[in-house]
Amino acid sequence: MLLQRMTPPVFGDLRREMDRLFQDFARPFDGGFFRGAAAFPALNVWEDADKVYAEAEMPGVKLEDVEVSVVGSELSIKGTRRPQREGNMTLHRQERVTGEFARFLTLPVMVNAEKVEAVMKDGVLTITMPKADQAKRKRIEVKTK
Repeated sequence: MLLQRMTPPVFGDLRREMDRLFQDFARPFDGGFFRGAAAFPALNVWEDADKVYAEAEMPGVKLEDVEVSVVGSELSIKGTRRPQREGNMTLHRQERVTGEFARFLTLPVMVNAEKVEAVMKDGVLTITMPKADQAKRKRIEVKTK
């Protein structure tokens, strides 16, 4: 009898999340903050029948400092949050991390990269990604013989 090892898909998701968690903790300290404690920007991702959506909170990030790319089912958001300093001032506290950031996310399905749209409004980046035709659910008619 041949025994085959089967791994439920849930474990693959769990492994990816654990890998991401350990990668975040491996990042160096930056300005006294442990960058791995909270990923920036915070992301929400969801889907409907035709599209996948991602929202990223990016207060203080200028449009020209953001780069979004999609390849297959991989979403990449890169950019820079610059310090907001004016003239001769004394900084007493800085809790908002500045500098370069990057978030990489494996999407639940393949998307059509040619039709992806990204809009920044009120410090929130909204990315709309139409699903690739092969990723859309197709109803198959069952026939009798």
